[in-house]
Amino acid sequence: MTHAVVLGASMGGLLAARALVGSYDRITVVDRDPLAAGVVHRRGVPQARHFHTILLRGKDALDEMFPGFSAELVAAGAVPVGFNVDARFVLAGHPMVRSNTGAADIQATRPMLEGAVRARVATCPGVRIVPGCDVVGPVFEGDRVTGVRVDRDGAEEVLAADLVIDAMGRSGRARSWLASVGLPTPAEDRIDVNMMYASRLVRPETPFQDKLVLVGPVPGRPTGFAFAAQEGGDWMVTQVGMAGDHPPTDEAGFLAFLKRSAPPDVQDAVAASEPVSEIRTHRFPASLRRRYEHLRQFPPGLLVFGDAMCSFNPIYGQGMTVAALESEALRRCLEIGDADLSTRFFRAAAKIIDPVWQLNALGDLALPEIPGHRSLSTKTLNRYVARLQRVAAHDPVAAAAFIRTIGLLQPPTSILRPDVLARVVVGGLRHA
Repeated sequence: MTHAVVLGASMGGLLAARALVGSYDRITVVDRDPLAAGVVHRRGVPQARHFHTILLRGKDALDEMFPGFSAELVAAGAVPVGFNVDARFVLAGHPMVRSNTGAADIQATRPMLEGAVRARVATCPGVRIVPGCDVVGPVFEGDRVTGVRVDRDGAEEVLAADLVIDAMGRSGRARSWLASVGLPTPAEDRIDVNMMYASRLVRPETPFQDKLVLVGPVPGRPTGFAFAAQEGGDWMVTQVGMAGDHPPTDEAGFLAFLKRSAPPDVQDAVAASEPVSEIRTHRFPASLRRRYEHLRQFPPGLLVFGDAMCSFNPIYGQGMTVAALESEALRRCLEIGDADLSTRFFRAAAKIIDPVWQLNALGDLALPEIPGHRSLSTKTLNRYVARLQRVAAHDPVAAAAFIRTIGLLQPPTSILRPDVLARVVVGGLRHA
């Protein structure tokens, strides 16, 4: 196989490109934004000014793709965090017990994470990253995609390709391209969350004990926040409001809204901190999953990747990790050739997305303020998870099981293991 073109140089596109290395002689990654080296904000990633995380499984995947990646980030200033040693979680209104779960993660701003991944991908054999390219549309020959038209500095050109990957994020265009040539389009699953972030960087007046404080929404209060150490000594304050209960963007309103979710010590730390940035917002209307795995007809030479296939509620921090797992799946698919590639990859990606989407839906639908059908199994599981979170306030084993599940180190069914189930039942009775 000769040439692959990846549309989009955000995390999804970069990780898709990494999967192609070794299977294609040339890999061209195009993006409409300028792509300066280092830590820079760019128009195509408006969510970058808010708290980001690579989940535990995603960190492991990045270290497998790019040996030494985590150590490199820490050396550059990223913040290592031990769960639950110097990370404080308040879930369903219950502070999780402090214990060494054996799980460790890394905190950094999205521009730092993305810049580090882009630098690694750029050194891979055959990879070329081209900024300033607007995607016009695919080139079809018969039923096959054979390239893509791009507008570069006002001049349109065709990039011939054996494979084109739509990794343009939530606004990915593959669905409309299929419709434009009369092909079936994927069904969509949607959960309307009507969510908004409001965030700013601050510098605390005095050192803060924890490196991360995370408070999730609860029924009756669909708001939450994160207070997270970042590179360079700054801290990210991200407030979130779902179901239209959005944080204000003025100074007084921002601090007042914090009182709804944050513990008193965090309120005091933020109020006494020096603002480093303006208050920035980002809206997210709905989680959206496009069911490409159900299509019986899909053009050879085209794939869809990352958020273009499934856009998760960012409050759970799953998107970048799922993209890393999809990268591993795509690499495995290509190891046995490109025959029937779209069918094999979409099915493999669906196996990754299914449990994560279920976790996403459980979290969203636990809030009565979020519209959507709640089956008996959903209601039962949400009651169980709420009880598990209560027990995790004092039981280190239950806390570790929950952390490893939301970190995607183990499947959601692992919280139903007999040893965890017994602790939830007995612990729930003791602390009812």
